[in-house]
Amino acid sequence: MKTLIRDIRAVLPDGVTVCSVAVDGGVIVSVGDVPADFCADKTINGSGKMLMPGFVNTHTHASMCLLRNVADDLKFNDWLFGRIMPLEEKLTGEDCYWGMLLGTMEMLASGTTTFNDMYFFLDDLVRACRESGIRAVLSQGMTGTADDGGERLIKLETALKAARDYADIENITFMLAPHAPYTCDEAFQREVAAAAISSGLPIHTHISESEAEMDTIREGYGVTPPELMDKMGLMTNKTVMAHGVFLTDDDIAMLAQRGVSVATNPTSNLKLANGVAPVPKLLDAGVNVALGTDSAASNNALNMIRELTLLTTLHKGVSGNPELISAREGFHIATKNGAKALQLDNLGEIAVGQKADLVILDLDRPNMQPLGDPIAAVCYSANGSEVETVMVGGKILYENREFKTIDKDRVYYEINRICERIGTHE
Repeated sequence: MKTLIRDIRAVLPDGVTVCSVAVDGGVIVSVGDVPADFCADKTINGSGKMLMPGFVNTHTHASMCLLRNVADDLKFNDWLFGRIMPLEEKLTGEDCYWGMLLGTMEMLASGTTTFNDMYFFLDDLVRACRESGIRAVLSQGMTGTADDGGERLIKLETALKAARDYADIENITFMLAPHAPYTCDEAFQREVAAAAISSGLPIHTHISESEAEMDTIREGYGVTPPELMDKMGLMTNKTVMAHGVFLTDDDIAMLAQRGVSVATNPTSNLKLANGVAPVPKLLDAGVNVALGTDSAASNNALNMIRELTLLTTLHKGVSGNPELISAREGFHIATKNGAKALQLDNLGEIAVGQKADLVILDLDRPNMQPLGDPIAAVCYSANGSEVETVMVGGKILYENREFKTIDKDRVYYEINRICERIGTHE
């Protein structure tokens, strides 16, 4: 399908300008003047609107929106081990399918076109993402120890099999996801590292999220969590490390040297009282920093605009330096840096040859007037309700605030039925 977005204010790599953008076969084929031979199947009038690349959410567990608003105001270990994990044991693959669709709806409606997910029941997650059309990087969350009777190896084979079985789906790719250094022993970390090398799959993991984790790893191994996973072979230029709140200067230097990407999750880390990641230090060291929401069980939203606002204000307030993480730097972190972290080429910018993962914002909103600097408006004024239309790979998935590939009412019905069964409704 050929789509022309005509005369729209567009966020381009070198600035914001009013232009026309032509899409053919899922790819941007022109930015600026419309080619004389371009015959659009669909034309979108861009008057009063803004076009931007879709956000890339580099760390989440989308199906956990099933557990939204049910485990709040708790210490991290009480939240995870006392409340969340017991509820997760009740979930089925069908539950996670519907949870994934709900999470996808929330992400699309707030401008996310790509996300990096770690959870269970990969076949069901693939089914949901395939039907919705959103771009997804999926991974099986894996824990394991040498004395688990081989259960860890079954999880690893499940992850590898999914990557093989679904390799031909254009909008879905895969990673291997050892959950964290405190849930995967040395033997399993080495096994995952070896599998990553042999399969070519990237790594997605949680590291240095809480003080409790730091204490556990230091007491058990005498090193920091990043140092431990580096010794196991898991810290490479194809690794996405979520959180990274508690990092030493040596950790940061190692991450930069290895080419590891860090997915920072400011809302989740603050809500669970885990602290503030040293994002300015990471950027100064040359680390590729990307942005993620984490799950709706700890955030409690999957709204990247809300996350971007916090990213671009939090570090100013903590440091006393209003120049830290500018609007433009934050926007780049939430788009292009995310694509780089997920090993996705030709994604994250509006330029010829880039994938047509695009978001149209309606500027006819009181909070968006007067517009001033459009990128600052996205970071500091927007809240997600401005998102009007979303395209992934040239296909419109959300138009005039209506989902085109997802039955909203059916999803809401199934979600409420699941929550009644697992006991999360008040």
